[in-house]
Amino acid sequence: MQFTAAQIALIINARVEGDPAAVVASFGKIEEARSGQLTFLANPKYEDYLYSTKASVIIVHDTQDLKEPVNATLLRVVDPYSAFATLLAKYQEMIAQQMTGIQEPSYISKTARLGKNIFVGAFAYIGDNVEIGDNAKIYPNVYIGNNARIGDQSELHPGVRVYHDCLIGKNVSIHAGTVIGSDGFGFAPQADGTFKKVPQIGNVIVEDNVEIGANSTIDRATMGSTLIRSGAKLDNLIQVAHNVEVGHHTVIAAQAGVSGSTKIGNNVMIGGQAGIVGHLHIADNVKINAQSGVSKSIKNPHTAVTGSPAFDYTSALRSQAVTRKLPELEKRVIELENLVKQLLMEKAGI
Repeated sequence: MQFTAAQIALIINARVEGDPAAVVASFGKIEEARSGQLTFLANPKYEDYLYSTKASVIIVHDTQDLKEPVNATLLRVVDPYSAFATLLAKYQEMIAQQMTGIQEPSYISKTARLGKNIFVGAFAYIGDNVEIGDNAKIYPNVYIGNNARIGDQSELHPGVRVYHDCLIGKNVSIHAGTVIGSDGFGFAPQADGTFKKVPQIGNVIVEDNVEIGANSTIDRATMGSTLIRSGAKLDNLIQVAHNVEVGHHTVIAAQAGVSGSTKIGNNVMIGGQAGIVGHLHIADNVKINAQSGVSKSIKNPHTAVTGSPAFDYTSALRSQAVTRKLPELEKRVIELENLVKQLLMEKAGI
């Protein structure tokens, strides 16, 4: 597929500077791009490549100053990174639209209801009473259990497992190997020291416009629903336990874990390898630093925490600064003790 600079400008609302008829057919990093490719400049430290790149079209900030002539056609926008993301999304959408039909072998229950223009890859399993919306993509080796629902334009990448009764909204992307609706970790201690399994009879609800990375696990609720609210973005290798609620537009980085029944607010940012204890409440717009261990509820919005146990981010930085100075402080304390000892001896006439 080929596009001119003028056509791209219409998509991202850009101002063309240079040849509007310049043609591109693919994307490239600014330091490696070739003729016929489109790239972007968002980070100032890459500005030198603006003058040496072979790219035919470059998306830049609308206030970008030029220190020397540029051979490429420039598309000036308010936010180059977001504009480039928009183009990549459009490109993916066009590719996805070419994938339709049902590959064989695959199993689709006679009671399943399939939408228009869907794609079902080979070796997929679609159980009884499953509903799949229009333009959905079910890639090879996907399992969808009985009574599950997949919304319009959602994508389940290879090897995704959606257990029975789970509900996936519209425009959701779930990447390879992720499990939606596995049993929550519920076991009742017995008098003889053994554990009795507590049946997990709830489900998982993933609302619209959510993305879940590869090899993540979202457990079904003991009763009720584990909830991933609209717009949330989860990275790879994340564990979300039973009855957790993840708020709207919250983002969670890789290897983080959220224990059961914790409620996370809207627009929360959780760093990689962070751990959150169960039955907590995390307020809106909280930031949890990577590798933090959150053991208490965070009730005040716009709070930032770090450390294990996690506490106020600014205070934690001060504590770290003091810790680095401990050897120097110890030396000064010893010197002061010796000075005091000497003064006491002089006072005593020793």
